[in-house]
Amino acid sequence: MTSPADSPERPMVALIAGPTASGKSALALALARKYRGTVINADSMQVYADLRILTARPSEAEEASVPHRLFGHVDGAEPYSAARWAVEARAAIAEAHQQGRLPILVGGTGMYLRTLLDGIAPVPEIDPAIRAEIRALPVAQAHVALAALDPEAAARLNPADTLRVARALEVVRATGKPLAAWQSDRVGGIAGEIRLAPLVLLPDRDWLGARIDYRFRLMVDQGREEAAALLARTDVPHDAPILRAIGVPEMRALLAGEIDADQAVAQGALASRQYAKRQYTWFRRQPPPDWRRENETETNKLMATFETKLLS
Repeated sequence: MTSPADSPERPMVALIAGPTASGKSALALALARKYRGTVINADSMQVYADLRILTARPSEAEEASVPHRLFGHVDGAEPYSAARWAVEARAAIAEAHQQGRLPILVGGTGMYLRTLLDGIAPVPEIDPAIRAEIRALPVAQAHVALAALDPEAAARLNPADTLRVARALEVVRATGKPLAAWQSDRVGGIAGEIRLAPLVLLPDRDWLGARIDYRFRLMVDQGREEAAALLARTDVPHDAPILRAIGVPEMRALLAGEIDADQAVAQGALASRQYAKRQYTWFRRQPPPDWRRENETETNKLMATFETKLLS
């Protein structure tokens, strides 16, 4: 991701990133209360209206205490993308600046943040017939086809990653150009228009794991009603992203009587830990070196760290 040069003439945008359960929301809320901020969601699952508890969205009281944007504004049956989020996030940032508020981006979806800051690859619209044909392939077959057309992408991607393999294959088949070539020419990023104050939370892994375990127990105890309501909907496509949210497969099995609550907690916590590990690695390696990484877990101390950047 691009690290924009500091310029006092550019409007400030705060950014709090890191793995799930690392304390991002609490810090964002404290920062918004002190600095008249607007909290802007950058988590790909917290955009959905159907799941507040299982995606750990801020509570209704928290959302009412300071302005929140892009939380729970998308129906679970709708398609959603990093490109759409970036457009909406740009508008939310502009709104905050117009109101004299500090925009505070908070979330753990690296692709969203990269798209907003660095822009999006100008990939043409894919022919629906090509997309349908490729999405119908078993992932193993799609990966073999990708290896023939774009060996670098095939080597880079997990052979079992259905969505990314299909995306890479449909792009190279439809355009004759590998996805990486398109991605090297990004457009529409805001990094050059703002002064970014980023903080990446990378707490101790044992602390994070214990927090994930505790939080997922609460999710299973409190999230059955919203999970049941989502799973009862007949208009949500079987491949909708919301159905892959951590906790949904486990709650589906629990509600069907296939596993008990303890098993649901164990399976969901394990999935959360694995996801947090991937996020941890991404945020440790991908953002620019001048983005401060912090292992502190106390919100008050994190506030002090952030203030040195905001007030500099």
